[in-house]
Amino acid sequence: MSEDRVTNQPTQNQPKVNHDGFEQEDLSSRSALYFLAGLVLVGIVVYLIVFGMYRFLDSYAKAHQPPMSPMVTPQADTRAVTPENAETFPQPRLEENERTQLRSFIEDQDRKLATYDWVDKDRGTVRIPIDHAMELIAQRGLPVHAESASSAQSSAAKNSETKTSTPVKKQTPKAAKTKAAASGK
Repeated sequence: MSEDRVTNQPTQNQPKVNHDGFEQEDLSSRSALYFLAGLVLVGIVVYLIVFGMYRFLDSYAKAHQPPMSPMVTPQADTRAVTPENAETFPQPRLEENERTQLRSFIEDQDRKLATYDWVDKDRGTVRIPIDHAMELIAQRGLPVHAESASSAQSSAAKNSETKTSTPVKKQTPKAAKTKAAASGK
């Protein structure tokens, strides 16, 4: 019997076991609820302290503000903007309605690409529809200036003369490196 008493009594290393099936050393739910309630109370107290502090500082600032000069006239609130005032602001302006503004911009660009109009009336420069311009380029080709055409022909003739008069010996990359090292480059 003495052995039964020893085994039934818990030792220092063994937790107390209740016959209901759980340990007595577990954290109770009541202590977790007390902690959460205390946390809420601390939050409310901190909020009230900060709210009171800001009210005090605001009233202090209003009381100690220097009086406004009688020469200064109070201006309208510039934070409230009406659509009429928006046109007087410098560029870039904020978009009021992005979709309609973008749609009107794209429609304006499409209209310009599809219609005839003067670009510079004094010089005789006209804008033609893009489809018609592509057809004209396909038929006529790109315009070439006479000066550049004659200089291109003369440079081509010079190149052909140099090719026929002096044959060029092809070098391997290794030979080019050795010649460059020998010349000091």
